[in-house]
Amino acid sequence: MRYLRLQHQHLTGSKLDDPAEVVRSLVAVQAQDYYGAKWALAQRTTGSKDAEVEKAINDGRILRLHVMRPTWHFVGPEDIRWLVKLTAPRVNAASRSYYRKAELDDALFKRTNKILTKVLLGGKHLTRAELRVAVKRAGIEPGDSMRLGHIMHRAELDGVVCSGARRGNQFTYALLDERVPKSRVLDMDEALGELVTRYFTTRGPATVQDFVWWSGLTITQAKSGIQIAGPALKSEVIENATYMSSSNTRRETGLIRQAHLLPAYDEYFIAYKDRSVGIHPNFDKKGIAEKILFDSPLMLDGQVVGGWKRLFGKNVVTITLRPFVSVSKRDRALIVLAAEKYAEFLELDTRIQWATEV
Repeated sequence: MRYLRLQHQHLTGSKLDDPAEVVRSLVAVQAQDYYGAKWALAQRTTGSKDAEVEKAINDGRILRLHVMRPTWHFVGPEDIRWLVKLTAPRVNAASRSYYRKAELDDALFKRTNKILTKVLLGGKHLTRAELRVAVKRAGIEPGDSMRLGHIMHRAELDGVVCSGARRGNQFTYALLDERVPKSRVLDMDEALGELVTRYFTTRGPATVQDFVWWSGLTITQAKSGIQIAGPALKSEVIENATYMSSSNTRRETGLIRQAHLLPAYDEYFIAYKDRSVGIHPNFDKKGIAEKILFDSPLMLDGQVVGGWKRLFGKNVVTITLRPFVSVSKRDRALIVLAAEKYAEFLELDTRIQWATEV
């Protein structure tokens, strides 16, 4: 199963040429860890560098906003409107108690959306600090970073704003209607069928529960989406559980054993409720395993065997590799190769060190 997941997510087999193409394929890519998420995209291409991924984001070919589960995701401009429309009701429902705690309601959100539209109009890309000032000048208290965050979060879910071009290391917001003048608009059934089909095509084999976790939608919506997808998907029973995947799934031949240094929240793990398929059977320290999945997994042949860390110096990145299972000399060479690819992505020299195995 893990080999098909690796293949469908473009971690092995056929890679894509462009980071924006990766986002289009995967529909949405968690981007809470911005720098790690850029590396997640690059690993699925034929060799994109950090600067190329950054340019695609600044050019608006990749957008970053809160969608589906209430966390950051990379989304393609062609998918942003229907995806937000489909998933926003669930995200708003999950956020309702936080809105109330911050003393925010629909009437206030309408006012803040108008303020944001006014100050961003004309192609402006403004930082959160600049938008805070604008909101305050208009007579609304932006409060602490949490309250302002909810205001911006809701503006994303209402289709008012999305990510703008970065200004140095600062993130900015822009008006969605100016950043993406046109994009596909689907009715709810079409959108649901689209999301379900593309999820199981790029993450399958996966269960309905996996999709529900990833999308933030309900089990009822998931089952309806599968019915809408119809013959585009197929099901199979594996170890007493039903897994869905594309009807056109074909295992690529000639796949070789590889190592990967995955970033935190990589889709290879975060896209599934049950992540056990990707954990080495000898890696029995469950507490450590779960932590690494949300940190930086060191992966060999599609299974987590440890973790890794990076430390930046002048023109060099030091990569510390910490396997938690016994690793052969051959596999150590594969892991070193994966570390060197990360340094190539950053266009930095690399220094590799091994922590003690346990």
